[in-house]
Amino acid sequence: MLKNFPLQISKREKIAIWIGAGVVGLFLLLQLIVNPFLDSRRRLFRQIEVQAGTLEQMRALRLEYASIQEKADEVKASVAARRAGFTLFSFLDTLAGQTGLKDRIAYMKPSTSTQPDIPYTTSTVETKLQAITLKQLLNYIYRIETSRNMVRLTRLSITKTGKQEGTVDAVLLVETFEL
Repeated sequence: MLKNFPLQISKREKIAIWIGAGVVGLFLLLQLIVNPFLDSRRRLFRQIEVQAGTLEQMRALRLEYASIQEKADEVKASVAARRAGFTLFSFLDTLAGQTGLKDRIAYMKPSTSTQPDIPYTTSTVETKLQAITLKQLLNYIYRIETSRNMVRLTRLSITKTGKQEGTVDAVLLVETFEL
């Protein structure tokens, strides 16, 4: 084909043309085959890294979910283990009687609330105790917090009274969960 070519070219020019064609061929080979392969390989490794990170997050979330589920099961068991007919109001009233604070109760305001995404009812009682000593208050709080009835103190407000030396007024908000 090159022999019938109308222009006569020297051997050196033929070599230059072949080298040029080889360079162009090599360039095309790199651009059309090798680079897309390397790009897809890099993209694949990036996707693997992202998926590995996602998998790690899923594993961590699974462990967190299992821990939360275990705690929820413990709460269910504790709530179910309470004596039949347990109410927070009567529990706090009985506790006040045991600690000698029943005559110091100014008021007890019970309330309940439910949330749509939680299967429990939250029962709260706000209690005001008047003219009590800090020792009496601490004893009452200790018995609330250490009871096995899943009861906890969520708010406490203490004000010093001027009536008797060493006495305070306290407003406590206590809550528990009910099934």
